[in-house]
Amino acid sequence: MKILIIKCLNDNYSYIIFNPKTLLAAVIDPSEANPIINEIEKNNLKLKYILNTHHHYDHVGGNSRLKEKYKCKVAGFEKDKDRIPEIDINLKDEQKWKNELFECEILHIPGHTSGHICIYIKEINALFTGDTLFSLGCGRIFEGSYAEMFNSLNKLKNFPKNTEIYCGHEYTENNSNFCLSIDSKNLKLINKINQIKNNIKNNKPTIPSTLKDELECNIFLRTDNLEIQKLLGINSDDPIKTFTKLRDLKDNF
Repeated sequence: MKILIIKCLNDNYSYIIFNPKTLLAAVIDPSEANPIINEIEKNNLKLKYILNTHHHYDHVGGNSRLKEKYKCKVAGFEKDKDRIPEIDINLKDEQKWKNELFECEILHIPGHTSGHICIYIKEINALFTGDTLFSLGCGRIFEGSYAEMFNSLNKLKNFPKNTEIYCGHEYTENNSNFCLSIDSKNLKLINKINQIKNNIKNNKPTIPSTLKDELECNIFLRTDNLEIQKLLGINSDDPIKTFTKLRDLKDNF
């Protein structure tokens, strides 16, 4: 199995997963149809499935045209069936869904939206986190609560440390600046930022990251760190309070 990283819209990423032998393919979060069609045609792929992490237009905008062109099936979270265009397959929380390409695990991770899911494909060591976990950041809270987003991020911490993180946007440089503004003595963060700058300089995606890197460098996954709590002026060992302050600060960064 291989993964193609597809740039869409302004800063979105969509992902095509395909079997190089059978040429069967699935796409995750097609923001728009044209870039996906270009890759499908260039590689002679047979698009069988569309998987959506959540209903926002910049993640489902290509659904209708791709389904019409390739007669593929659309899969999304069961509780978002009225908001995901052209949905055929209703996925459940903690479901292991198997198709002719791969088996994946579905986890409900609300916060950014009420129906957000992540998709974990063990075979290729890949976790597709949509707009919940970004490299060195996390998503804005639109439909959920701070506690929901915090708990969703904690769920993601439980995957194997070498898991590759494929998120929905190229926000890494801005996220890195925010992390550094607070966690400035974190040498692992500084090293990761150097890698990020090198990727950007060479016009390469900063994605995928790894869960190990995120646990060490992403300040939103380090809310139980007493030094960070002290830097934020929080006299409490409640990591949700730390997360809440961080998210508010990032919203205005």
